[in-house]
Amino acid sequence: MKESLHQLAHELEGDLYDDVTMRTLYATDASAYREMPLAVVIPKSVNDIKKLIAFARKEKTSLIPRTAGTSLAGQVVGSGIIVDVSKNFTQILELNKEENWVRVQPGVIRDELNFFLKPHGLYFGPETSTANRAMMGGMVGNNSCGSNSIIYRSTREHLLEVKALLSDGSEATFNTLNIDEFHNKCEGGTLEAKIYKEVRSILSNYDNQVEIRKEFPKKTVERRNTGYAVDMLLDTAPFTAGTEDFNFCKLIAGSEGTLAFITEIKLNVVPLPPKEIGLLCVHFNSIDEALKANLIAVKYKPRASELIDHYILECTKANPEQSKNRFFVQGDPGAILVIEYAGHNHDEITAIAKQAETEMRNAGLGYHFPLLFGTDTKKIWDLRKAGLGLLSNLPGDEKAVPVIEDTAVDVNDLPEYIREFNEILKKHNLYSVHYAHAGSGELHLRPIINLKTKEGNELFRTIAEEIATLVKKYKGSLSGEHGDGRLRGEFIKQMIGEKNYQLLKDIKRTWDPENIFNPNKIVDTPSMNSMLRYTPGQHTPKFNTIFRFYNQDVLQHAEQCNGSGDCRKTQLSGGTMCPSFMATRNEKDTTRARANILREFLTNSDKMNRFDHKEIYEVMDLCLSCKGCKSECPSNVDVAKLKAEFMQHYYDANGVPFRSKMIANFGKISKLGSILPGLYNFGATAPGISSLVKSFAGFAQKRSMPTLYKTTLKKWYSGRQSSVVGDRKKVFLFCDEFTNYNDTEIGIKAILLLEKLGYEVEIPQHEESGRASLSKGLVREGKKIANKNIELLGKLITAETPLVGVEPSAILTFRDEYIDLADDKNFEAAKALSKNVFLIDEFIALEIEKGNISKEQFTKEKKSIKLHGHCQQKAWGAVNPSVRILSFPENYSVETIPSGCCGMAGSFGFEKEHYDISMKIGELVLLPAVRKQPADVIIAAPGTSCRHQIKDGTGREALHTVEVLYNALA
Repeated sequence: MKESLHQLAHELEGDLYDDVTMRTLYATDASAYREMPLAVVIPKSVNDIKKLIAFARKEKTSLIPRTAGTSLAGQVVGSGIIVDVSKNFTQILELNKEENWVRVQPGVIRDELNFFLKPHGLYFGPETSTANRAMMGGMVGNNSCGSNSIIYRSTREHLLEVKALLSDGSEATFNTLNIDEFHNKCEGGTLEAKIYKEVRSILSNYDNQVEIRKEFPKKTVERRNTGYAVDMLLDTAPFTAGTEDFNFCKLIAGSEGTLAFITEIKLNVVPLPPKEIGLLCVHFNSIDEALKANLIAVKYKPRASELIDHYILECTKANPEQSKNRFFVQGDPGAILVIEYAGHNHDEITAIAKQAETEMRNAGLGYHFPLLFGTDTKKIWDLRKAGLGLLSNLPGDEKAVPVIEDTAVDVNDLPEYIREFNEILKKHNLYSVHYAHAGSGELHLRPIINLKTKEGNELFRTIAEEIATLVKKYKGSLSGEHGDGRLRGEFIKQMIGEKNYQLLKDIKRTWDPENIFNPNKIVDTPSMNSMLRYTPGQHTPKFNTIFRFYNQDVLQHAEQCNGSGDCRKTQLSGGTMCPSFMATRNEKDTTRARANILREFLTNSDKMNRFDHKEIYEVMDLCLSCKGCKSECPSNVDVAKLKAEFMQHYYDANGVPFRSKMIANFGKISKLGSILPGLYNFGATAPGISSLVKSFAGFAQKRSMPTLYKTTLKKWYSGRQSSVVGDRKKVFLFCDEFTNYNDTEIGIKAILLLEKLGYEVEIPQHEESGRASLSKGLVREGKKIANKNIELLGKLITAETPLVGVEPSAILTFRDEYIDLADDKNFEAAKALSKNVFLIDEFIALEIEKGNISKEQFTKEKKSIKLHGHCQQKAWGAVNPSVRILSFPENYSVETIPSGCCGMAGSFGFEKEHYDISMKIGELVLLPAVRKQPADVIIAAPGTSCRHQIKDGTGREALHTVEVLYNALA
């Protein structure tokens, strides 16, 4: 097979991978399953897919179509060839505004489709919580819905036409057919004709019709993905009089890539939703109370009614990104119902919401009824959508597992169904998280189970069996939107009966007689508690790490990644995570991939040092350590921390490269160079010599080298006469290595600015920040520096005498890495110290809020500023203070550039093998945005690396916020 795969690779336009690394990264999705594929292919054309179909038939293997890989039921896990269309099948092919349809390739992201449609006043309705990375192929395959399914229902209702390759490699187009057209399609001997004849035979049979109508979920359950949707096809002409015309798209939606390989999708689009929406966020003491109130809410025709329970609300407290979105929460509610109403204006929405509130209060339901508008609504929906990822924050091996998380019943049955559901869990001493689509009768219910134990594995199955029986009792659907896959496929026979299940098998056999399309999903699935990520009773050693991992070890931290793929969003969706994926669009370069590869080898390696694997090194290589994942990943997987820990152990086995040592010793080299800064700068900038230096160091020739200032900040500070007089608040300035040697002028202006604003500034005795060592994985050295600084500054720094810093990556180590690196004896001191350490922007913003700094201290001149925040600023929510201080002068206006990482990331952008990707990241948003600005617009960037990237990429000089404010002094 290896030789056949290599031959196939030569024939494809796209890429084929059969190495351990890529196969490992595609062995999982967002489900509990893991199975190593034979190979991974990234096709470039439809012709590639045809060749893959021919290969699969010849070699008796299978093809598993995949887009974003966010499936929750194991739909894109399998032993065949994973065919990832997410990179190259991303075109929006055609828009017909008059007829309200759009034609796309399967790799088009749902939110980006709507970005394209918005200027035309159009919108694709179904919205999953993964909408900023979910792709249309996956949404069709799973028949996705989302929070607004009350209005827009599922993808199936919007699927007009599909172009696909059948299992014999032939092309077919499936769309609406009248009765004559349908019968014409049944003529002939092609595979397409056989497919039509088979469905005609099945659905024309009276006994089959009776059985389907008897056993499938009742029609009032609009979210139903139970097997193939033959019940939907039955309700079309020519099988049922007075119904809509036949369209195989109804069957293809929800078929999970098991019937055909989709290459194009034609979708119905609708007018944009009303501009004015309001969210009534009703607080309840219990879930039962919330579900009873939900029946009142839906009477007033909301666009959505979504439940958030107390477990998820508790998880949001510890998440840096979502804790900011809790602003509307009062107390500790048992549940919150987020009800979206739309109207022409606030008054209309308020009137509807007031009616719903009054009826709920009269029924004794709810205790707090905030109604929110504008930008606040996005924050609340972001919090709700983060639910899936937040559930992975549970420390240890017990997790909220996807096993019965997708059941749907009639909305009127929901309160009683949930009551019985919880009784079943209580019988097994379990409890569950409850969240999501109350308005359409579906809650995502996740019991907390440890799948690493034999007991947990068995319980996983027992719960599935018992809840399937309960769902059948209510004539509900075991899957509302997440699909059957291999999780629920085993129970389809129970849900629809033996006779109907055999019909599904007949359909699969007719469409795919050689079983090459995504086998073992929906029908003939293996046992649902087999081929899981975790082997029951698996043993892993104790890991002795340098970083502290709270209530868990390094492996458990990697395991917090549940595969939800938040790191696959693009620059169009905003945010920082994950810059390398945004540039390459390769799964290998996602945060998810890095967590997966680490989990795989730490779990299964037979080496004493389980970190000692080149495969991990290769996947970690393009991690910029931007810290975007620390805040934006709902599971709080800190890959920068994992990478640094990994690198240290990898170096223990393989040695530290010269360049890494050199970069880690940046402070010492700069100190030496500061003796003769002119000579140092000559070597860094003189064309011939600079080129030699770069070659020797392994730096990119196109990258300019940083230079030293004529003196250091510490020398300037010690040699000056301060003009400060009188009793002033003292501020300690952390003189980091970058500000001391390179950005000395910024450090000087920082001191002068603070003094002009009324503060006494002192540079205390301290070490360098350790940022350079940590960035290159020399964590033990970073730990020494961290503990030394904690001991030097711990007693000196207080709320009255805070520590402020100029360079974000340096000063923010006190809040981040220092706490995780502190020796046990210094741990409490590190935590206390972190509370009184501020980026200078934060300090000034706080002083403005206290009224200690006035507008009169600044110019009234008009200026326009574009701000790019540093990645680690963003991770700690510290960009808003920069905006506040820059807009404080009376006529200064500030806009934040919607950029993620600049691409420089310390030494990353200097390294010759990383230069191109560094610039590509910069070109996503930041550099084009800077080039568009008129010369009189100030470009502000607090990060030294960011300013360097902006200068190299655009020729523009960016200023630190300190420089802007200093220049603005009256």
